[in-house]
Amino acid sequence: MTRDELIEKLNGFEWTDVEFKEAARDVPKSAWETVSAFSNTAGGTLVFGVRYSNGKHEIVGVIEVDKVQNDFLSTIRGGQKLNRVLSVQGNFIKEGDATLLIFHIPEARRQEKPVYLHGDIKQTYIRRGGGDEKCRTEEIECFDRDASDERHDCGYVDTDVEHFFDAESLKWYRRLYDDRNPGNESTSLSDVEFLHHWGLVGEEVGELQPTRAAIILFGKGPVLRQLLPRAVVDCQWVPANWSDALPDQRWTDRVLVEENLIRAWRVIVQKYMAHSESPFSVDPTTLRREDAPPDYLAFREAVINLLIHQDYADHNRKATVYFYKDRAVLQNPGDSFADPDELLEPGAKPLRNPRIVAALRRVGLSEEAGTGIRTICRSWERLGNIPPDVENDKGKKSFALHLIREQLLSEQQVLFQANLGVQLSDREAKAFAIACRNGELRLRDVKASAGLTARDAQAVLDRLLVQVLVKEVTPGNKTHVQLAEHLVERLASPAAPQGNLVTDQPPVPQGNLVTDQPLTALTEMQRKILGMCDVYRSQADLMRKLGLTHRTYFRRRHLEPLLAGGVLQQKFPEQPNHPQQAYVVTPAGLALIQQTEKLQNKDQDGKG
Repeated sequence: MTRDELIEKLNGFEWTDVEFKEAARDVPKSAWETVSAFSNTAGGTLVFGVRYSNGKHEIVGVIEVDKVQNDFLSTIRGGQKLNRVLSVQGNFIKEGDATLLIFHIPEARRQEKPVYLHGDIKQTYIRRGGGDEKCRTEEIECFDRDASDERHDCGYVDTDVEHFFDAESLKWYRRLYDDRNPGNESTSLSDVEFLHHWGLVGEEVGELQPTRAAIILFGKGPVLRQLLPRAVVDCQWVPANWSDALPDQRWTDRVLVEENLIRAWRVIVQKYMAHSESPFSVDPTTLRREDAPPDYLAFREAVINLLIHQDYADHNRKATVYFYKDRAVLQNPGDSFADPDELLEPGAKPLRNPRIVAALRRVGLSEEAGTGIRTICRSWERLGNIPPDVENDKGKKSFALHLIREQLLSEQQVLFQANLGVQLSDREAKAFAIACRNGELRLRDVKASAGLTARDAQAVLDRLLVQVLVKEVTPGNKTHVQLAEHLVERLASPAAPQGNLVTDQPPVPQGNLVTDQPLTALTEMQRKILGMCDVYRSQADLMRKLGLTHRTYFRRRHLEPLLAGGVLQQKFPEQPNHPQQAYVVTPAGLALIQQTEKLQNKDQDGKG
């Protein structure tokens, strides 16, 4: 932590990753609770030498610096207070005559959690908001399950192996498997033999027993509810935007699924089809459609991820899917074992329910290992929407995915970028649009915007830095940037693109002849002009095709705003009155045309 970062934190209100303690001469007892909390959540920074008084933080400094530092580090590394030896490095910052001690507490590995105090597992803490909270019994049990080498879905259940499963669900599954693997060796196997072949039934204490995975996937209702006394998923359709919905907002439709995963998936798909803006049909056997539209691909992968990765040993919380007007929000009990950054990288990820995951991938209901979130991002990108928002809350042990139905490169954003006069690739334009919307941009945001690898995403960030469109939040850290200061002011103007954190004012309407204002929206006539200028066209040619006769009005009302907005260019820009002057679209203008066509096609699909 640098001095500037420290001052910024001190001026803030609540930080989940920083805790301040006075610690003038001794390590305060509450510091150990913070160490436990940071270790069990996502890590954090502990600062000694700051007093909290009258609602604000005040730098007072550590008086006995050597004593406090040595006591803290020796205790941390000696395993006296904590059940784990932590690798903590100390540093200090001088602020005037005051000395502050800075300690970064790393997050413990999943297999090492929980980290607790005094040899008492009940003294386990997690970080919530800006405070440390003692874990409840069920939260400690979550840590223990996640740390275990034996996954919950692999355990056996003592029940009748011949009658635990729902025959129709297993028949549906086997039909999918046979369709994907014609002539496979398991065709002649009985149902129990088939389950045994794939490790969903195994021998325990001398007899065959189903695994928890088998019951969750195929179990009959009564057998499943003995194992899982809660709903598998709760889907609700709410007639409001996400930000406007009230806590007690009444849903207009709901499906509460308390059956096995196979039945749950089929019920959810049928309900989704009924509510889809673009009605479609799927194969009644496989519940798949061959043309694989982006919206369905994203929905399928998101819901399957919800079903296969939730913590089925948590009986107090259920998975939920909320369909709002402007987004879908999928929430799961159980955080992801991989960080959001890792989820966007290729390669296998650690799994909570490996047997459930393998079973559904075996029949193509989920993408290959390690590609789920990336597939969702790519599908969402094809729709032109802003990247999905991933929330992996290690404190609450929960995971949420927001699929936001909002165009990333809106018309206003494309025009804003054109007015800047910069040349951006499609990837760079999308990343810059996120920076405009959020005020900042992280490496994972760029990865999510187009399903990029870390290397390709970093190249995009580097290009934005070179063009001075963004700047580093922390000097030397090129993975986290914020909008350049000269653009913050432009975004604060009424002409700024909608959908950012700086302003929510609407754009200035283009209903006058003044051309010194930034172009923020196109008139219908301007759209026609852009559509016609795929090749160079003269003003006379354009007016004749559009049936217009007033040259001055046409030039000032339509051509000049398009030229000033950077979406139309002249053949002879240095000679405006050249007798052979003609006009053609710029790359930004072409992007607007393509976006308009995309939206029109989407509307037509919705009416089809």
